[in-house]
Amino acid sequence: MGKKIEYTNGELTIVWQPELCQHAGICVKMLPNVYHPKERPWVQIENATTEELIAQISKCPSGALSYRLNKKEK
Repeated sequence: MGKKIEYTNGELTIVWQPELCQHAGICVKMLPNVYHPKERPWVQIENATTEELIAQISKCPSGALSYRLNKKEK
């Protein structure tokens, strides 16, 4: 099982699997305010809406980026 790194904004959790990444750059091109490959952490999830993140992650060609919606506390 490969390494998985998670980033959350409370509503959504991004799961990044670096071994799958093909470096197509779609994430950086679509949301340059979120993805900063030369910085750590490289994903700054707070810089986009949940809807923007879902739209971008759905276009990741390698599947290195995925997401899950977090359950809301009642």
